[in-house]
Amino acid sequence: MSNMYAGLRRDIEDEDARKRCAERLLALRQRLAPLKGRRNDSNLMLATWNIRDFDSNKFGFGPRLAETFYYLAEVISCFDLVALQEVNRDLGPLEKLVRILGREWDYIVTDTTEGTGGNGERMAFLYNREKVWFRKIAGEIVLPDGQLVVSPKTVKVDGETVDTEAKQQFARSPFLVAFQSGWFRFSLCTVHIYYGKESGAQLQRRIDEIQSLAKFFAQRQDQASKQEKDSRGAVENYVLLGDFNVVSPKHETMAALKSHGFAVPAAIDGDKVRKKGMHFYDQIAVRVKDERFQVRSGGIVDIFEDVFRDEDLPVYQAHMPAKDPEKGATAAKTPEKLYQKWRTWQMSDHSPLWIEVQTDFADTYLKALADKG
Repeated sequence: MSNMYAGLRRDIEDEDARKRCAERLLALRQRLAPLKGRRNDSNLMLATWNIRDFDSNKFGFGPRLAETFYYLAEVISCFDLVALQEVNRDLGPLEKLVRILGREWDYIVTDTTEGTGGNGERMAFLYNREKVWFRKIAGEIVLPDGQLVVSPKTVKVDGETVDTEAKQQFARSPFLVAFQSGWFRFSLCTVHIYYGKESGAQLQRRIDEIQSLAKFFAQRQDQASKQEKDSRGAVENYVLLGDFNVVSPKHETMAALKSHGFAVPAAIDGDKVRKKGMHFYDQIAVRVKDERFQVRSGGIVDIFEDVFRDEDLPVYQAHMPAKDPEKGATAAKTPEKLYQKWRTWQMSDHSPLWIEVQTDFADTYLKALADKG
């Protein structure tokens, strides 16, 4: 089904803005048509998207415009199941997004993560109930003793600086939910890994968080009890996805993600789907024991080809802050730079990453029965 566009008249009162939104949606639909055309009864279109501060305006770049919700929904509707990061405490914006997607869509969210590292964020799964069903298992990942993230830490003791180690949980608790699509049963864990600095102890914490997550699920899968196996005796399949803050395909952060038997599907590995200049933060990694599992294809969506284009600065200048709310070296010095920054708080500073997973195992099942005679 198409998205619910009937609310455009109610949500966008200005006639020029409503006309612009309709025109942009038409262009977006045309460009995304080949991607939407991949959706069928025998596959799962799975995606991850850090949707950037959705939608608190705590950074002062202004709340999202009414038209933006329709653009976000148009991109999300290309998929069957989407992991979102950086959803904020107020769920009103998320519920508005789901209303536009239509009645066949639903969502599951975490509580907000408190503390400076957690940034008051939630993580969420949006899923199309016609293709995906929730298997009634959900929870945040808490590391047991002996597997805590170990990070270097400097403290003051009797006035002297002492180097020590801190043992702690994830800055933002990973969120695990069990789903099924077609014949494929799996547990999906979405993450927003600690970022910190690009070197030293904070980078090491980032690496250790990724490594600890991979180790946790590898041990769980390899030591699966009888109660955790399905009727065929198969162990659970695990898919990790989200914002891992991976630096590059050759960096230690990627090596950590690919440790303990996890693999990034070949269709999206390395720089295959990324244009020059795109970061590698967002990743999807799998540890699947089902021999029928197959990733057919994958890709990334360029979100600014049809909406909030470079040439649209004059259209949106009145909605932008007069000057960059951020200070220092990162502050935008020209209207063009400010616009390119501002629009990432409308859409995102990340692009959706996706894979297409085979979910129809009927032929394999029937052949096995037929071979038995």
